[in-house]
Amino acid sequence: MEIKTIVVGQLDTNCVVIADRNTRDACVIDPGDEPERISEYIDANDFRPAHIIFTHAHYDHVCAARELLEKYHAGIVMHADEMMTYNETKRLCMSWGYDEEDFPRPELFLHDGDSIRVGGLCFRVIHTPGHTPGSICLFGQGLLITGDTLFRGSAGRTDLPGGNREHLLHSLKKLTQLPYLTRVVCGHDEETTIGVEVKTNPFMLFT
Repeated sequence: MEIKTIVVGQLDTNCVVIADRNTRDACVIDPGDEPERISEYIDANDFRPAHIIFTHAHYDHVCAARELLEKYHAGIVMHADEMMTYNETKRLCMSWGYDEEDFPRPELFLHDGDSIRVGGLCFRVIHTPGHTPGSICLFGQGLLITGDTLFRGSAGRTDLPGGNREHLLHSLKKLTQLPYLTRVVCGHDEETTIGVEVKTNPFMLFT
């Protein structure tokens, strides 16, 4: 497995590219901005993205999707419960000057327990509502991609439309069941592990 975190946009979002070194198949997770930088890395490694996956649909995680879709013909993938957030993001960004076509319709809707394959790699979808109704984490190969559900020492905010603190705490409790050595790549800031967060993260101490 090859994994690369590319920090993009004004909010320093972690866009994650995961690839199978043998097949060169890849997926792009949370391309929030700067599609040219994301493409530069993909092209330099001769990767072939098949999926563009949103852990959730806030603008800082989705706004480079159209350019990548057009270049690589990769399908947009998100949880079935995230369309409300995606539509709200589209309306907000259009008020900033984006065009409607900058937000293409997803090709595939995910549900809890589904699998995403990237070449010979397999990742399980964990539905983790709370930050948004359709937030997901991806777990596989000793790795967890959390989006804005879990951060190092913190967790996603719940005061935005669709947020729910009770749901978020329940989602975090699900994550405590994963192996403690699991590497965690968050939607912003530094990496961590499940074990570190279970022992030190105040949001997980109360789950």
